[in-house]
Amino acid sequence: MLEVKKLSKSFGDLKALDGVGFKVLPGHILGLIGPNGSGKTTAFRLILNLLTPDQGEVLWRGKSISPQTLHTIGYLPEERGLFLNMTNENQILYFAELNGKKKKEIAPKIPAWLEKFDVKGKAKDKIKSLSKGNQQKIQLISTLIHEPELIILDEPFSGLDPVNAELLVAGIEEAKDRGACIIFSSHNMANVEDLCDDLLMLINGERSLYGKVQDIRESYGRTRVLVETEDTLEDLIQLEGVVSGREQVDGLKRLILSSPEVGEDIFNYVTRKGYVQTFSQQAPGLEEIFKLKVGEDHAEKHHYYETGTGQKS
Repeated sequence: MLEVKKLSKSFGDLKALDGVGFKVLPGHILGLIGPNGSGKTTAFRLILNLLTPDQGEVLWRGKSISPQTLHTIGYLPEERGLFLNMTNENQILYFAELNGKKKKEIAPKIPAWLEKFDVKGKAKDKIKSLSKGNQQKIQLISTLIHEPELIILDEPFSGLDPVNAELLVAGIEEAKDRGACIIFSSHNMANVEDLCDDLLMLINGERSLYGKVQDIRESYGRTRVLVETEDTLEDLIQLEGVVSGREQVDGLKRLILSSPEVGEDIFNYVTRKGYVQTFSQQAPGLEEIFKLKVGEDHAEKHHYYETGTGQKS
């Protein structure tokens, strides 16, 4: 288990992380989200011992991260870090050997991994001959091939089309099934929602949301309704308890309710003439929650500076 306790880190006057704590259990995936500059990459670098915390600690299986522990970690940075004149095979072997693996152990596995991720290139081809998406896949293979027990993926879906993203999902789920602890950051909330057991949201270096993905969604209440009906959007918005709504390009109406209890009244109204093919009442998705939380932070900052008092009111 990975356990992060009250982690803080400043760079001059900038507080990059402020008392952040979380856990990642074996066989679980934690999604780390937040706006740009929220402290996600700093958290990764502190876990990897690339930075020293001002306060707090990082524990892996109850002990501090050591050089030996680092061999059990797979890290995919957001920035691509490949040697373009190396062959695919040598690049993978190079990173595997840095992680304490022997060539004779890893080399026989490379063809199967290239096939698993559908790399459009041979083992002896140079990295520079690959497209950006295939270079990303080589970097992913380099992160996973030594079967790390802790996996940290910083924007792993960057540069991957939907088909190749599914290959990555399969690789992540395979690692989860063998009991790895996995953290990944992504600006694509659909990926986080589909893959993650738990969620940590950072804003300005502080923990803004933390818990199970579904629990966080449900805490906002099932106040979103998607319905297929011949009733006009204008008619639906006039109903008591409907805060707002919009019509999608597919003709479905999406409504925001004042409370979950209103849903039953809306259902009774749209089905008064009989069957409707679509009626779904759900909690807001992570993308909407992300926008709400970041919007709240911006509003708070705006109010703070507008008061001119130097204190939050």
